[in-house]
Amino acid sequence: MTDQGSGRRPKYQRIADELRSAIQSGAFAPGDRLPGENDLMTTYDVARMTARQALSVLRNEGLAEARRGAGVFVRTFRPLRRRGIPRLAHSHWGAGRSVWSADAEDRALVVDQIEVGEAAASARVAEALGLPPDSPVCVRSRRFVLDDKPVLLSVSYLPATLAQGTPITAPDTGPGGTYARLAELGHEPVHFREEIRCRMPTADESARLALEFGTPVILIGRTAFTVKGVAVELNEMTLDSASYVLEYDFDA
Repeated sequence: MTDQGSGRRPKYQRIADELRSAIQSGAFAPGDRLPGENDLMTTYDVARMTARQALSVLRNEGLAEARRGAGVFVRTFRPLRRRGIPRLAHSHWGAGRSVWSADAEDRALVVDQIEVGEAAASARVAEALGLPPDSPVCVRSRRFVLDDKPVLLSVSYLPATLAQGTPITAPDTGPGGTYARLAELGHEPVHFREEIRCRMPTADESARLALEFGTPVILIGRTAFTVKGVAVELNEMTLDSASYVLEYDFDA
């Protein structure tokens, strides 16, 4: 029980504080195994639930991760630095490089769970793309896995009239990705708008991103426009917030 008079924190919080300090000081390095529940019970003379809560605090903060059958380890955190402006430059995808490669740099990036099909646009998608309700759209869904860890879910919507019969409807759209293919079709994106918000994940998102309990997701909705202001793609992304740093570098 918390001693309200002295302002003391609950035992599990105090244990978490000590472990956090040890991690930050380097006493526990990235990849090191933290004391388990039995160790904490003996060291601090606490119940198993208290020890479990202390470790959960560190997991929820993204400092530690549980490995099935092995214990709880200090998280090896090498964040993905998502450079929001240069990654969309024409000089990048126009040269045949994937937009996503700007985030991955020299790390192993795998795209899986790829699904491409056609569907009727929802009210949200139709509004973003300036289409009549229920218009057919090409839907591209995929998951991005970096260093064997799922980090991003992405679903793109494009007017079916633009995508039909083109490589955009193939699982692999080719060098430079969708934007390069749109440019070849005379619909080059020259302006982008991104909207960002956060929330807790759905059960499906937690499973597909292998999220630690209590980890929120970052939602990014990006709309791509041609020089005439015509919307040609809506990309809705769900990011593991513990894996990303969002960077925006621009002049005043």
